[in-house]
Amino acid sequence: MAGGIHITGAAGAGTSTLGARLAQRRGWAYAETDDALWLPTEPPYEELRPAPERIPFLRTHIPEGQPYVLAGAILGWGEALTPEFRLVVFLDTPREVRLARLRLREAARFGAAVAPGGARRAEYLEFLAWAASYDAGTEPGRSRARHEAWFSTLPCPLLRLEGTLPPDELVRRTDAALEKIFA
Repeated sequence: MAGGIHITGAAGAGTSTLGARLAQRRGWAYAETDDALWLPTEPPYEELRPAPERIPFLRTHIPEGQPYVLAGAILGWGEALTPEFRLVVFLDTPREVRLARLRLREAARFGAAVAPGGARRAEYLEFLAWAASYDAGTEPGRSRARHEAWFSTLPCPLLRLEGTLPPDELVRRTDAALEKIFA
């Protein structure tokens, strides 16, 4: 199979978890869109990679003509990949669950820096506010409305899954959809 599987949703929906597990199970290449979107900085997530460099960067992880899993969001910069997708998976995860996951992830990633009085506290709170706005679409970047508009243009099937399902069940359901596509 050539082409890709794109797993997307709001921040904290579980796209990285499902993407990594699916790629490992199938032995496919794997990439996360945040790695292409952001330049490696210390601290991380401080500087965007120039838009013309993002897809070439991804190509170092997901070569053309080979099967791959891409997790994250490409809205506004990576739509040129859309014709390659054989399946798009949308993880629909309730806001409260997403925010709880993000709080845990950011605390594990940045520790005391995101705690009250921490050096990254302001950025942390801004990030959570941005992530919380996904359903309302009041902030730039990812939103449910932007995703839904993009989904209506897809040249491939869209699989909607509840992001609170156990990861193994998400992999099973995605595999089942892939079997139908390649039957």
